Amino acid sequence: MSDTTGTPGTLGDPTGTTTPLGDTTGILDEALERLHATGPERLGRLTNHAPMAVEALVHRGQAPAVHRWLDRYAHKLEEPPPPSRPVTAADWREALGDPARATDWTAFFTRELDGRPWREVLAEWWPRLLPGIAGGATHPAIRTGHAVRTLLTSPETAPRRAELAHALGYWAARHLPLPALTPLAAAPTAAAALEAVPPIPEQDGPMLGRLGRLTAFPVWGTAPDPDTARARLVELVTAATHRYATHGHGEPIMLVHAATAPNAVLRALPALPRELWAPSLAAAWTAAAAVTAAYTPAEAEPYTKTDLTPQEVFERAAAHGDDHTIKFTDTALDVGDPLALAAAVRSVELNPPVF
Repeated sequence: MSDTTGTPGTLGDPTGTTTPLGDTTGILDEALERLHATGPERLGRLTNHAPMAVEALVHRGQAPAVHRWLDRYAHKLEEPPPPSRPVTAADWREALGDPARATDWTAFFTRELDGRPWREVLAEWWPRLLPGIAGGATHPAIRTGHAVRTLLTSPETAPRRAELAHALGYWAARHLPLPALTPLAAAPTAAAALEAVPPIPEQDGPMLGRLGRLTAFPVWGTAPDPDTARARLVELVTAATHRYATHGHGEPIMLVHAATAPNAVLRALPALPRELWAPSLAAAWTAAAAVTAAYTPAEAEPYTKTDLTPQEVFERAAAHGDDHTIKFTDTALDVGDPLALAAAVRSVELNPPVF
């Protein structure tokens, strides 16, 4: 068993949870190069989770398992959509939110990242993309968080920079602002806010249809300064991860995003200007609340504590093989406390295994 899963529990500090400065085997770059010949989705709506899952596997010391995992996932991969016409700095607004332009958007961000430092490109586009964080069931934002973590914690390589282009391109193509929502009474904590989110009236159909039925959220997710915003984002990721232990049964796959989406935002904060931290918190809260409203069950269920170490929990998730389980367990290890580890084990129990 590998002993390079990193130190758990350093939520919001990507440098505290990684193996020694990246993957020295080159496996991550190999995997990304394989994946960059494929599209961001299949069947017109289902996300390609492989780039996120392989990043988590490598980050947690499971690089030797990556190519085997990819071989098993390969039947879910499709070719990218055909290019249409180039996205430009002058007309990008008309292409925003058009999934048919995903390849055009990836090409645009590839050009941007070839010409400027990646942090500069990210800072420019982050506030433009944040309002559409719920698009693609939050997967584009999550993919961006994984790409940013890699760039923050390991040497910059062409495949890692290209992965950020693919992630940002997917986010731009699936950009989807939520409908106007009625503010409800303010909640004192993130956990209380998630508990107070009203479920949508009819919990059926894909997430895109469910988002259109959102009506109101509790007031939470504001901050007067960047440091408070970061602290509250940590609180939100922790609360959403904990909540999965008791509510994940409502929809075991989709409810992981209530934690992984805000954690993707949290992972990006160190690369962003501090003035973007407060709006990042607000968007992360919106994403977590939207997923909670769309899929939360009527009743909580008890959970079982685990005696497994963080390393053992992640190894169990990697052996299980489900992409959502791997990504959620990666987030749970960022939180790192006993309830988060129990939630990760719950995700292994609830989601169907791949291997």
